[in-house]
Amino acid sequence: MLFERFEDKGLAQYSYALGCEAAGQIAIVDPRRDIDVYLEFAATRRLRITHVLETHIHADFASGARELAEYTGAMHAVSAYDTGEMFQASFRHKDLKDSQRIQIGRVIVEAIHTPGHTPEHIMFLVYDTARTSAVPQLMLTGDFVFVGSVGRPDLIGEELKIQLAGQLFDSLQKLHRLPDGVEIHPGHGAGSMCGSGMAARPMSTLGFERLANPFLDRSLSRDDFIEKLLSNLPPFPPYYRRMKVINAKGARSLNGIPGGRPLAASLVYDRVIQGHVIVDVRDPMAFAGGHIHGAFGIGLGQLLSTWAAWVVPYDTPIVLVVPDPLRVPEAARALIRVGLDEITGYVDGGMQAWAERGYRVAHTPVVPPKELASRLRGNGLRVLDVRNDEEWQAGHICEATHVMGGTLPERAAEFAGDSPLAVVCATGYRSTVAASVLERAGAREVINLAGGMNAWQEAGLPVCS
Repeated sequence: MLFERFEDKGLAQYSYALGCEAAGQIAIVDPRRDIDVYLEFAATRRLRITHVLETHIHADFASGARELAEYTGAMHAVSAYDTGEMFQASFRHKDLKDSQRIQIGRVIVEAIHTPGHTPEHIMFLVYDTARTSAVPQLMLTGDFVFVGSVGRPDLIGEELKIQLAGQLFDSLQKLHRLPDGVEIHPGHGAGSMCGSGMAARPMSTLGFERLANPFLDRSLSRDDFIEKLLSNLPPFPPYYRRMKVINAKGARSLNGIPGGRPLAASLVYDRVIQGHVIVDVRDPMAFAGGHIHGAFGIGLGQLLSTWAAWVVPYDTPIVLVVPDPLRVPEAARALIRVGLDEITGYVDGGMQAWAERGYRVAHTPVVPPKELASRLRGNGLRVLDVRNDEEWQAGHICEATHVMGGTLPERAAEFAGDSPLAVVCATGYRSTVAASVLERAGAREVINLAGGMNAWQEAGLPVCS
């Protein structure tokens, strides 16, 4: 049996290739949007992608399953249990019912209906019949069971979350018949908001999870399980609803990675007037030193997908500002993975070309901790902490207001105006994103704390908790 994991670190998302090398056939499970990684994997091993399988209609990333199936001619198989639900697969596909099996050479993939995270959710038991057909070797659990946790049940809405939490408890009972040695390969790892308390390891065994996963404790009653699960849900990203709509329809085919066209500064200027969005993916200090007014400052790296999904409006054409044209594909991949597809190109010559044309260049002052502390003494400066709840509770600047950065677009109007505003996160990355959101909303004087709370505490300045 062939088995391979593909990791998108930015979204903490796992997809998989499994199949039979002897037969030259593989299936791809829960593929991400940039499908070339799977095509290259298959081509280098002289394998044919015959099946594209999905565990559920995803909420946290745009699926590449529809395009991959269309490109390869593979069977696109999804859960049969979305009929009558809020989100239903409307693209061409094959329905999979509970206990239905797919044969790929000497490998058997069995679908098991496991509702709870979503009503239609299925997992896959994988049998390597070259060794034994009596028990599965592994299971691809999607967002049903994670290492150390289980999937959140509130993606469909508050009114259904108790019902789905109960269904998740019932689904877990289906694991009792499986032996301890079965491997668990989930759809996400630590960092994903599809569940809380996930461990950093990408896989586990059912036996270990029975001992260590608090939600697999068989002494929990159904009511206790529901209470435990609902008491510690992560923040709900608003873009999850958008992803559900995109994936139910089937994300459109891209035919390659967009955004590779260089655009003259004068053309970009015209497009900004027409309502195009600028996404500046340079590092925070470069953004602070000078950027196009109204640009989103979201630096390249693992966090780009997540923060772009939180703050960049959908269905709006995007122009990139990059530190180097060679990094355009990296930025574009991060954006299309969360459905931000309309990337028309990048600023040719970057900010230097923009400034040389005499166009407006905005700046975000960056101040060191001790300077910010001195400015807090009675001059009307407000402090906005954009970290998550746990970070805030562990310690913050005493005068600060707390708004988690991902929710700031909905509340930015509260902070618009002429009053000076200092934005704080842990290191300066998220506060750069937040500062750009506030500037777009009309905040007149926004400053960024250099080094964030880490630098503040290293400077020995006072902290409240």
